[in-house]
Amino acid sequence: MKVVILAGGFGTRMSEESHLKPKPMIEIGGEPILWHIMKIYSKYGFNDFIICCGYKGEIIKQYFYNYLLYHSDVTFDLSDSGKIEIKNTKVEPWKVSVIDTGLHTMTGGRIKRIEKYIGGEDFMMTYGDGVGDVDIDALLKAHRERGKCVTITAVKPSGRFGVLDIDESGNVVSFAEKKQEHESWINGGFMVLRPQVFDSIEGDEMIFEREPMESLSAHGEVFAYKHRGFWKCMDTLSDKNQLENLWQTTSPWKVW
Repeated sequence: MKVVILAGGFGTRMSEESHLKPKPMIEIGGEPILWHIMKIYSKYGFNDFIICCGYKGEIIKQYFYNYLLYHSDVTFDLSDSGKIEIKNTKVEPWKVSVIDTGLHTMTGGRIKRIEKYIGGEDFMMTYGDGVGDVDIDALLKAHRERGKCVTITAVKPSGRFGVLDIDESGNVVSFAEKKQEHESWINGGFMVLRPQVFDSIEGDEMIFEREPMESLSAHGEVFAYKHRGFWKCMDTLSDKNQLENLWQTTSPWKVW
């Protein structure tokens, strides 16, 4: 099963660093937060990634182009042959497709643009700025048992995020964008989607969290997998500093 990561936004709330690189490439503990997200999925055996890039996407491409080189011992034969021999490789078994989904494309449009890479199968999707100790196996099990078009990981941080109205059966009955309510379940990413979700997205200008998710919720096609463990989104420089401090101490999302 493929894992789609949205990594194309401008990251305007983190302009202190995002003017140099896309937000998913901002480092926590010396590695981009994108790497941390991929390590979470890789722990559960999901190693086929599609990165939806846009703003400064070339930096993401360069990172993976050099990843094997930087995480291996290398012998450079500078004689006439010019041979490069890579030894003692310490890389994960990842297959990474970095796809240019447009500079100004909205989240729904980015998902729609990678439809041809999915192959008509269920797939996972998350955002390139949030980490957590999410049990991916349990998430996938819940998705298969409920049979909904979308299974979303619901989390409970403090305000400033869109809230989910969840009924007693775990179905999302409404999807509201960014209400200031504390102790509400909110969208934590880490979704599992059926390919039918592409039918609900019309074009580049569509924001996935609005019309598509609102419509699917209204038709009973979104299930919430409630995650009660650690989750945090790197939305601001303060968030980044908090994650850095956590990484140096408890590393609560380090499941690998």
